[in-house]
Amino acid sequence: MSAATSTGRPTKADEPVTGPHGGQTLETETLPGPLVRPYGDTTGDGMVQVSFTLPLPHDKRAEAAAVRLAQAMGMDPALLVHAKAVGPDFTFFILYGSVRHLVDLREIEVAEREYELLSAKEVNQAIRKHLRRKLVVVGACIGTDAHTVGIDAILNIKGFAGEKGLEYYREMSVHNLGAQVLIPDLVESAKELKADAVLISQVVTQRDAHIHNTTAMSAAFREAFPEGQVPHLIVGGPRFEEGSAAALGVDRVFGRGTTPAEVASYLVHALVHAPERAPDHAPERARDRARSAGRGRTARGRTAGSKGKK
Repeated sequence: MSAATSTGRPTKADEPVTGPHGGQTLETETLPGPLVRPYGDTTGDGMVQVSFTLPLPHDKRAEAAAVRLAQAMGMDPALLVHAKAVGPDFTFFILYGSVRHLVDLREIEVAEREYELLSAKEVNQAIRKHLRRKLVVVGACIGTDAHTVGIDAILNIKGFAGEKGLEYYREMSVHNLGAQVLIPDLVESAKELKADAVLISQVVTQRDAHIHNTTAMSAAFREAFPEGQVPHLIVGGPRFEEGSAAALGVDRVFGRGTTPAEVASYLVHALVHAPERAPDHAPERARDRARSAGRGRTARGRTAGSKGKK
């Protein structure tokens, strides 16, 4: 795999692509095919801007250390354009420069949406026709995460990006448990509500808290529910990789920018059009109906007995 320089000599993907003057490529020299470099002032010049903080007081040595770090990251030349002290022991830097790396788009794999995007009317019709009951959705932010903007955008009727949230769908029963929900409480609520799907939002990522919380949540559900009755587990947040569902022990991962319509359409795809993937709550619902019928018979018997006494 190679790219042609202005001299006609092929270069490997990890070699710098230079212009006829040995520096940055000229605007007329574009990289062919799927190989791309960052764009700054001219096409293919590889210019990028990075920012970071070093645990050093602001002085000439700290600035030199920032330039050295940028060079180690592949930036050459590395131009220091901003440095500001953050308290007595830290300094914030912004650097600008050219990187030599190329990206081959053919080597990039992304998670494509494998289901059709449906309107609210189509979602409701599909649930009513195939599921023949309301689809129960439980949502929460778990652990110490108090950032409810994401889960609210998906569940609340006001929605996000001009789309109504799942509460707007007549054939869905939506329960938003809010923030900082303990995993045992979430599991218990899912049991009581007979959830078909559990949606979890995780924004806090320090020390991979979102990863640990998600795997702990998955393990708790699979321990608490019999096989075949585990709700469909869905997690979302800006720092999740969309292809990491299997590693996290969940059924689906949604990344940043996900809209309510995408989630609703996925629920139809996963739980309505593929009912074998939906949790089997039929035994529980049958037991509930039997209990209700028993209570009804008992109440009628008591009423008849009281009339006989009169």
